[in-house]
Amino acid sequence: MAENEEILITKQGKPAGVLVGFASEDDWFDYRLEHDPRFLQRVARTRQCLRAGTGIKLEDLDI
Repeated sequence: MAENEEILITKQGKPAGVLVGFASEDDWFDYRLEHDPRFLQRVARTRQCLRAGTGIKLEDLDI
């Protein structure tokens, strides 16, 4: 069930937690990244650099 929806866990009728399931290991990894404060801060800093004109766009990289 948790693969399709969040499951509310209660203790004495009050919310105590949420069970989140994942269909695959990749889904779990994506969830972890999307909720990691360090990763989110890094994305925000990168976006600021791009807006300020001091970053490098992906399409401008020589790969």
